[in-house]
Amino acid sequence: MTETLAATADDQGLMQSDFVVEMVRQTRAIDPYGAYDGLSDAEILEPFILTKEKRQEIPLVGDPDETVVARVKAFYNAISAMIESECGLMAVPLVHLTHEGFGRALITVGKLVVMDRTLRDVHRFGFPTLSKMKDEADKILSIALELIGEHSRVAGL
Repeated sequence: MTETLAATADDQGLMQSDFVVEMVRQTRAIDPYGAYDGLSDAEILEPFILTKEKRQEIPLVGDPDETVVARVKAFYNAISAMIESECGLMAVPLVHLTHEGFGRALITVGKLVVMDRTLRDVHRFGFPTLSKMKDEADKILSIALELIGEHSRVAGL
């Protein structure tokens, strides 16, 4: 699967995109013991990709483990870092989850909430392809930057 992800991503230029580079950076940052040191970028991103077959193997009801929660946080941290690089204001992610995998993800810039997502079934967190993950992040990023532009005074507080 790693070879498929790497070949597909390289063909589309996704592995060099700012978001994917930031995702790799954020994922490596949450690795305190160096388990990801020997892995390629494609291998690091592989757990974020849940094909239809992989998703069917995961039970409908379940509690997320620490690695899944860390992946969720890495995704929203990467989006926050992209917001910061685009507008120059500090973006702060907040992911609050229950032990059952339900909760909320917020990103604030100053006093402005630029993203508010309800999270459900976090134990099944992932995207069908790397391209879909990047598209979702780009959508969140564009909405956040639009809000910051419209409410720059609040974002600057």
